[in-house]
Amino acid sequence: MAAGEHGHGVVDVVEDENLPEGTVRTVSGRVSSAVEFREESRADQPFTPVQLTRLDEALTLASRESGLRFSVYLGDLGDAPAERAGQLHSQLEGSAEAVLVAVSPGQRLVEVITGPEARVRLLDRGAKLAVMSMVASFREGDLLGGLLSGLRMLADQAGGRRRQR
Repeated sequence: MAAGEHGHGVVDVVEDENLPEGTVRTVSGRVSSAVEFREESRADQPFTPVQLTRLDEALTLASRESGLRFSVYLGDLGDAPAERAGQLHSQLEGSAEAVLVAVSPGQRLVEVITGPEARVRLLDRGAKLAVMSMVASFREGDLLGGLLSGLRMLADQAGGRRRQR
């Protein structure tokens, strides 16, 4: 069957020298293109999918072991970083027992915000030690390692899950 004949799997095409390579115009006027698939650039993303999985596992483990709800925010905290981190924390589900680690690499800031129930188990001193550990890793360019070790330390400082009576 020649091009132009109607049969199974054959499409009528019109030669059009103005179309880019890999593109044809069908007789109906529709333009059909073959495009090479390329994964989107991840240059603007701080973590690879594998690293995100590791971070998710660390958050899950810290939450499970301590009974607190750990979350991480990574991004700019604006002109009032403590207030912005507080706003983010208040939006978390179960914010009373939540712990938010807010990191703004561009501002070189780390905020740990705890809800009232979490604060009873995670004292300021423990949070400060975890922040110092994170900052040391961040200075070495290890954002993920700093977050992972910080989450571990915060969960350890909070202790195990409280038993229900």
